[in-house]
Amino acid sequence: MTFYEYHSNTMPELKIERTHTLGLSEARGVAARWREQAEQEWGMACESELGESEDTMRFARSGVSGELRVTDTRFDLQLKLGFLLGAYSGKIEEKIQANLDELLGPRV
Repeated sequence: MTFYEYHSNTMPELKIERTHTLGLSEARGVAARWREQAEQEWGMACESELGESEDTMRFARSGVSGELRVTDTRFDLQLKLGFLLGAYSGKIEEKIQANLDELLGPRV
């Protein structure tokens, strides 16, 4: 195993899954607001791909990359943290959960 393979396999990864009752149209609006925040507040570069029943948003910046999948009933966020940010994975997850609570309402 090379140094790169070892570190890319040991990067901290967060998986956050949230259910909602918004339907796809409203969920797309929430995802658009999340994207604005990610770009403006966190400096992420985002790109979205709209699908018939599922949208995918990919985002990245130095030390972080990930994907948000949005359906009519779910928000699934997968985030890979670089070495330096990995130490803050708990705080980062708390911030994302609070952000989703704000956008989607409290967890059910």
